[in-house]
Amino acid sequence: MIPLFISIRFLDILDILLVAFFLYQLYFLIRGTVAINIFVGILVVLFFWWVVRLLNMSLLSTILGSILGGGAIVIIIVFQQEIRRFLLLIGNHNIFNRKNILQKYFSASFISISSQSLKQITNACRHMSKSKIGALIVLSNRSELLTYVQTGDVLNADISHRLIESIFFKNSPMHDGAVIIVNDKLKAARCVLPINDDLVLPANFGLRHRAALSMAMETDSVVIIVSEETGQISYAKGTNLTTNVSHETLFTFLIQEFMVKV
Repeated sequence: MIPLFISIRFLDILDILLVAFFLYQLYFLIRGTVAINIFVGILVVLFFWWVVRLLNMSLLSTILGSILGGGAIVIIIVFQQEIRRFLLLIGNHNIFNRKNILQKYFSASFISISSQSLKQITNACRHMSKSKIGALIVLSNRSELLTYVQTGDVLNADISHRLIESIFFKNSPMHDGAVIIVNDKLKAARCVLPINDDLVLPANFGLRHRAALSMAMETDSVVIIVSEETGQISYAKGTNLTTNVSHETLFTFLIQEFMVKV
C-alpha cells in the first residue's frame, strides 16, 4: 500500500530552518558584491547535481560531485572576506546573550545612521565640492568593516560636517585615505581601501573612484567620492558608480538607501 503522507520529523524541520537561516545570513554578508553572482552560480550547480543524483545519472553525478568537492578550496579563497566576517559574528562573546541574540543575527543591533548625520555628511560634501577638496567617505550598511577600520586611526566620534571637512583639509595629517562611518559614528579616518586592478574606468577617474568602487563591490557599503580635480560628487554602491550628482540628490539617495525617516 502506498503511503498517503510523507513522514516529517521535528529534526527535519529544524534542519530546513537552520539551512534557511545560514543562507539568509550569507546573503546579507555578500549582497551588493561580485561574490553574490558566484554564490548564485554555486547554488545552481548544486541544485543541478541533486537533480542528477535523484535521476540516478551516475556518470554526470560523479563528475559534478568531483567538481563540487574540489571546489571547496576555491570557495574558501573567493569568499575569504565574507567567511572572516561571518566567523567574527559567531565568535562575538555576546552572541549567546539571550537579550541580544535576535539583534545580533538579524542586524537589528546595527544602529542605522540618522537623518541628521546624513545631512552633516552631505553638507560636508557640498562644502568640499565648492572648495575642490578631495574626499572618500564609506558608510557601512550592516557590517562593522573591522578589517578596514584597523588600517586607519580609530576616532569613534560624532558625525559633523566640520569634523569631516577638517579631516580632508589638504594640510590635515589625516586627509589621505578614507573616512569610515559605522553605527552612526565616524569610526576611523585615514583608512586604506582595497583596489581592484581589473576595474575598467574612464581615464578621467582617479584612484579615489577606483578605491570607492572596489570597496562598494567587496562590502555592503555606500562610498561617497568628492573629486579634488573637478569638485564633482559621486557615489558607489555595489557594482554601480553614479557620478556628478548634487548634494540634494546624494541626500535623497542616502535617505532611501538607509531607509531613514526625515
